[in-house]
Parts: sequence; structure tokens; C-alpha cells
Amino acid sequence: MNEYEWLYARTRQGRERGPAPARALLDALGTPDARFGSLRVVGTNGKGSVCAMLEAGLLAADIRTGRFTSPHLTHFEERVRVNGREISAAQTAEFVAWAQQHAPEAAFFDLSLGLAAQVFAASGVQTAIMEAGVGGVSDATQALRNVRALLLTNVALDHTATLGPTTAQIARDKASAALPGVPLLTTATAEALEVVAQVAHDHGAPLYTPHSHPALFALPHLPTLSGPHQETNARLALAALRLLGSEQASSERVLDAALKASWPARLERFAVQGRSVLLDGAHNPAAAAALALAVPHADVLLFGSLARKDSAATLNALKSVAAVRVFTHPAPPVAGEPQADLQVLADLYGGLITEDARVAFRQALSLTPAGGTLLVAGSLYLAGTLRPLLLAMRDASPTD
Repeated sequence: MNEYEWLYARTRQGRERGPAPARALLDALGTPDARFGSLRVVGTNGKGSVCAMLEAGLLAADIRTGRFTSPHLTHFEERVRVNGREISAAQTAEFVAWAQQHAPEAAFFDLSLGLAAQVFAASGVQTAIMEAGVGGVSDATQALRNVRALLLTNVALDHTATLGPTTAQIARDKASAALPGVPLLTTATAEALEVVAQVAHDHGAPLYTPHSHPALFALPHLPTLSGPHQETNARLALAALRLLGSEQASSERVLDAALKASWPARLERFAVQGRSVLLDGAHNPAAAAALALAVPHADVLLFGSLARKDSAATLNALKSVAAVRVFTHPAPPVAGEPQADLQVLADLYGGLITEDARVAFRQALSLTPAGGTLLVAGSLYLAGTLRPLLLAMRDASPTD
């Protein structure tokens, strides 16, 4: 078993949830999280995009920056970056060797967080962007010290078995990550915002929203990332840069850099064999609804999901986008991860079943007319499986 197989086998199953185990691990590492400031990013969707924009802005401000995100698309080291560069496989291997001896019972996410904190401290990171895994107060990132701001993107139904079956319960878990005196910025709306506002008041956390501070959340121009939902994500990222940065960190140049950030598999476009392929990681009903607004029509939909997700509801949000559908399986890193029942999806919505994702992609591409559009969605694991193939197959551009 290599270091990655060992890491991926450290699932949460049978292990304690919450920040306490992560705090114990960080203490065992010498409390590296106390040596840099953290911007915590929580929410149902959009966390990764917000993190990418924050990173681009902070780097443009010449701030030594760390970024911790999940999941990865193609390889583990995507999760941990210092100044825009992924850590090395050797750093992962060294940490795993330590963990096998000193923290053999720790969970995968806690270990990933510990690795990130250790690398950030050793690399002299000034500000680290830390994406939560699941939830807020119940997430391992709640263990972090020296948190300078909490960013809450939005709240929708996802991970209901862990966070609760209602939007209000999920909002309370995420918002309860708030800390006294630490700014809480959010673009949540409606019922979720009401809960967030009450929790922020109870916790003594200053609350910033587009309604309360419109100038803070203003967009000088649209972001490079496509879709109306990315405009909302951009407002949150820019608000944090303006609120927390020095004059340099909130300059026009810095904000422009944030708005030009890229983030793979978020409505990422490829030209393949004279067709447009849109790759997106939408994996819950709210994300799928946002995707449908951004892409109201495609010729073919290639969809794959995991059993622990509400696959039918996610697909329902996309059913009007494409009349031709192909269903397949993602390839998650954890062996044996239950995947959605493709026959159930095909019976509900109609379509072809091809279990192997790469074969399914070629089939879906062949069903897409020349000049047409193929949309790939349903899972970041599916996006991660297919993205290397898309990079290899994409049509040459005039500059290639």
C-alpha cells in the first residue's frame, strides 16, 4: 500500500467527527496553524471558486499565500498550494510517513488539513485560504487558530445526513463557525440569511452582506469564471479582499486579478472534434440549478454521481438542458465508494447507460452534432476522471 492508498483508506467511517480530532493532530504537529492567519471559506456551493479568487487577489498583493481546498480533481497535491504552486509528492510522502507512526487513527480530511498547516507554517505563509470540508462548526477546520474572517458562500440541501435535513439546520451549523469579533461575510439569502444573522449576533461576529454593505460587495466588472453564480462568488471574494486587506490588497489591480482567476471543472470549456464540451462539477440540486441557468441548452448531457448524493434531484434540475442523456460512473479515489444506480436514473429520465466514464464520454461526444455542445456534470470525481482526456483530445488553437 503506497502513501496515497493509505491516506484514502483513512475515511471518516468509525472515526470521530468534528474539530476535536483535528485540533489534537495540529497540536501533535506543534500548532502550525498559529503561525499564519486563516480565511475560512464555508458553504454549500462555490467554496472552491471563492478560494481561487481570494488566492489570485492575495498573490497580486504580494502576500505570501497558502490555499487548502478539496476535493482534488486528478491528484492529491492540488489540495495544498503555496504561492500558487502545488506541494510536491515528496512532501506528501514525508507527512504520511510521520502520520503512519504518530497519527495512524486520524481521518483523511484531518490529515490533509494537518499537512496543509504544517507546510504553510514551514513556508512562511502569511495568509492561508482554508476551505471547509462539510459544515462549519462541525467541520475539522473549526479547529484552526488565528482565523481572520469567515466567508459563507450560500446554504442549500447537501450532506443532510451529517448537517440536518432542513436549510435552517444546515445554515445554523455553517454560521456557528463564527467567532467573537471575527468578521462573517456571506452572500446567503432568504431563510438561510435570517439564521446566519441571528447566529452572528449571538456569537458577537460582525456581519457583512451585499445588502448591509453594498459598496464592499460591488463588482467593477464580471469575473472570468462563467455563470451568474460566479458573479455572486466574486462579490464575496472581493468583499473579503476589501475588508481585510491593506490599501495595496484592495487596489484595483488586486481586485482585477481576483476577477480573472480560473478554477478547473467549473463550466470549463473545451473544443473537441469540432464540438464544445462544458465540464462542470455540479453535484447537488442547488449547484445543478445554477448550472442550468448558466447553460440553458446543450445537445447531450453526460451525467455521473455517487450514491451518497441526491442524484435524482440533481439530475432533475438538469433535465431541461439536454434531451439526450448518457449515464455513467465517476471514479472516486476511495475504492468501493457506492455509486448511483444508473438504471434508476435512466428509468426516471431516459438515456443510455455506459458504466466506464471514458467510454461514456466518447459515446456522448459521438451523439453530439458537429458544432454542438456536450455538458458533463454530476460529480467532481467524474470531472477529474475526464479532464485529462479532454486536455489530450482538445482541438489545437491557432496559438498552439
